[in-house]
Amino acid sequence: MSRFFKNPVVLYSAIAIILIIIAAIFLYINFFTAPQKNAEPERFIVDLNTDTSEVINQLKTDGFIKNEWLFKLIFWLKGGNQIEPGGYKISKALNVWQMARVFSEPEYMKWVIIPEGLRKEETADILAKILNWTDDEKQKWITVDTALNYDYTEGVYFPNTYLISVDEKPADTAQRLRAKFEEKFAPFSQEAAKQNIKWTTILKLASIIQKEAAGEKDMPLISGILWNRLEKNMRLEVDVTLQYMKGNAEIGWWPVLKTKDKQTDSPYNTYKYYGLPPHPIANPGLIAIASALNPQKTSCLYYIHDALRRTHCSATYEQHRANIEKYLQ
Repeated sequence: MSRFFKNPVVLYSAIAIILIIIAAIFLYINFFTAPQKNAEPERFIVDLNTDTSEVINQLKTDGFIKNEWLFKLIFWLKGGNQIEPGGYKISKALNVWQMARVFSEPEYMKWVIIPEGLRKEETADILAKILNWTDDEKQKWITVDTALNYDYTEGVYFPNTYLISVDEKPADTAQRLRAKFEEKFAPFSQEAAKQNIKWTTILKLASIIQKEAAGEKDMPLISGILWNRLEKNMRLEVDVTLQYMKGNAEIGWWPVLKTKDKQTDSPYNTYKYYGLPPHPIANPGLIAIASALNPQKTSCLYYIHDALRRTHCSATYEQHRANIEKYLQ
């Protein structure tokens, strides 16, 4: 043994190996191991349009990882390129390899954006695509899950941005959208009651305004015109109710109409029947709902949109015909 330690090369090599081992243990403990030995799982949300570097910095700030650079490297080695928006189940008891694996796999909660003015079939298409529903699940959502209550058949599947678990049952997703509608519609419902107007009437009208208006600024005017027609016991004569009646997956949910469509015997044919249709024709946003309750005062009974989507309204049919010739022909 004495000869072994008297040899400088052997001695220094042994010391170097020991130092390397100590350094490796130090690096592993301080960078690769879990921040805590025992920790409960938590939900970590990655917001839409969040940069991956921002997410990694947040993981470090919140104490889920020990070193940002090391996490980036291991995330890349596991095939990760970008951390997708959504919800992830993580824990401070995960080591850096386990944490990187979580974020390189699909998120368990997905962001779902439902635009304003969609009918529920279009909403079902979006939900099914993002949440990986089967065709049967999507069809059941349309025909059963959203048809349990007559007044909740259409118009109450509120357009918004949702964070939804991929394991959530479609029926529960329908309830989620209805609950958001009830939350957002509550003040409008109270105002409708003050004006002695049924909330279903407001919602039907709002859905038509949503589809008929050229934009949000246009909605109060369109509301005023439609209210004028209702109060004068005139037919609404709007194309969007016919489109709702005619639309399907094959030809499109809002198809181009033909002249003969106006002769179709349907309660959604506002060229043939007076008043509002049986249900809303779409799921309106807040401005359309507010416009239905607070219409712009106007003498107009007719309106058109020109090629630039500007609205031209008139109080008489003769003026309406003149507008058509001026702006559309």
